[in-house]
Amino acid sequence: MTHKLSDFYAGCRSRAVILALEEDRYTGDITTLATISPEQQGHAVIKAKTAGILAGAAVAEEVFRACDPGLSLSFSSHDGDAVEPGATVLDVSGSIASLLMAERTVLNFMQRMSGIATRTKAYVSKIAHTGAAILDTRKTVPGLRYFDKEAVRIGGGKNHRFGLFDMILIKDNHIDASGSVENALRKAISYRNRHRLNVQIETEVRTLEELAEALHSSPDIVLLDNFSIEQLQQAVAYARSVAPSLKLEASGNVGMHNVTAIAETGVDYISIGELTHSVTALDLSMTIAFT
Repeated sequence: MTHKLSDFYAGCRSRAVILALEEDRYTGDITTLATISPEQQGHAVIKAKTAGILAGAAVAEEVFRACDPGLSLSFSSHDGDAVEPGATVLDVSGSIASLLMAERTVLNFMQRMSGIATRTKAYVSKIAHTGAAILDTRKTVPGLRYFDKEAVRIGGGKNHRFGLFDMILIKDNHIDASGSVENALRKAISYRNRHRLNVQIETEVRTLEELAEALHSSPDIVLLDNFSIEQLQQAVAYARSVAPSLKLEASGNVGMHNVTAIAETGVDYISIGELTHSVTALDLSMTIAFT
């Protein structure tokens, strides 16, 4: 990761935190302003109400600090930890007004991220005996992609491309518009060389015939889209015999019911849109004690 790219990711994170607080408070938390003295102190406890993998603790700290740098935080659990119902995640103390203003934004980030991490961990556990890795996709909430993908990493998965800028990924529409897999790959390789891009080239294929066509052009990764288990087995055997170093990714209609069988075909990656487009949030709560 270049310094410039790391700055981009940091900017995605910080802008989203600021926007989340702004959309909640806008001109101010008028309920808190009306009922709570600015001098009143206390502490809050965030607890898990269901079992899962915690994610978003670091983001919660950033939200609390953005609301009030004077708040004091103590974490009992950290990103990636398994939590059980009733487990304390975080204690935070300071201004009651600040705690109330940060509460919903903190929980929104943590609950969504923990839900993603928990689901990712479940998939990772299903294929732990294989050499395959679970990948995310770009099917994320607009503006929250950094957090969605961070949660996948926390859950033990790996990130696919972040956006349209960090990999050449030739999909079916690119292929059809270019006339063939071979034409699309030829154009992509020429573009990468001409612009001296340090990016991988991946192409989708929809049939074993397109796979054979793709192998002639030596992409870095081939995406086997919507292949049956039998077709995946055939594709892996053929690709390994022709291009042993080629990475193979499976995608399309992947679920808990078939992810193990897909991984056992020998593919390197399995991409799953469900991780981030159909999130079930982990139930967390925050209780404030007044002093």
